[in-house]
Amino acid sequence: MKVLITDGLESEAISSLRKAHEVDVQELDPKGLLAAIPRYHALIVRSRTIVSKAVLTQAANLKVVGRAGVGVDNIDVAEATARKIAVVNAPTASTISVAELAIGQMISLLRHLPEADRSVKEGKWEKKKLEGRELFGKTLGLVGSGRIGAEVAKRAQAFGMRVIAHDPYLSRPTAEAFGIRLVEKDAVFREADVVSIHAALTPETRGMVGATEFALMKRGTILVNCARGEIVQEAALADALRSERLAGAAVDVFETEPPAGSPLLSAPNTAFTPHLGASTREAQARAGSIIAEQVLKVLDGRRPEFLVNPDVYG
Repeated sequence: MKVLITDGLESEAISSLRKAHEVDVQELDPKGLLAAIPRYHALIVRSRTIVSKAVLTQAANLKVVGRAGVGVDNIDVAEATARKIAVVNAPTASTISVAELAIGQMISLLRHLPEADRSVKEGKWEKKKLEGRELFGKTLGLVGSGRIGAEVAKRAQAFGMRVIAHDPYLSRPTAEAFGIRLVEKDAVFREADVVSIHAALTPETRGMVGATEFALMKRGTILVNCARGEIVQEAALADALRSERLAGAAVDVFETEPPAGSPLLSAPNTAFTPHLGASTREAQARAGSIIAEQVLKVLDGRRPEFLVNPDVYG
């Protein structure tokens, strides 16, 4: 069968696919993808390629779309399901990388590392001005506590933090096993010294963190978002930073990427990264290996473990 990879994949993953199938690696624009897709039985993408309804409509032979990463918001899953096209992802690939970045962002904000770096490069020595705070003894509030949230909790506890979380899908026994105290959403914002977002982007979570939630926060609280930009209302976050309701925000994801024109870009006490959560060599290698295995299973007529749309197997 024919496999199309449009956003690149690690060489070992490509080699494993080529042992069984014909593989093309091409970076295509939307028009090029529409023209090419009828020839292929499998499509593997990362976040750049949009697998739209129009693409799926043209995909006469397509059996599977593989997302070499976690989020599938660039894939029209409903249309794929209607056409009996399996959608698979690699939900465990970037867990450690995102968790480590979230902890790094917390430390960066509390110790003023971006500002300190700029200050020294400008020839200054502002030790008193840049006095920071410790993670030890603080309360970490998780909004969402799946695989990544659990890993963040584990690392936060190693720093001596208390961990609370709001996650309607997490059972109390599982939370307790991770040392996490489950609370209502408002309690996360009222009690936490550090709020870290780890929810998936769904219709229910889109825009769920806004002015109402920021008003609940203690002064001095910081916010970290390594999940999806659309979960946090950027204008409200910028207002909370300017009013000093929040002491800082570290943001790896934005409502629009790149975030040209975002009100956050001019807000004080921020640390930004360009969606680097999964951008480690280890995470990319894991994603490639996992998605190659998942796609091979579908093409071989077997059921994959990481099936986003199980209804295709009815």
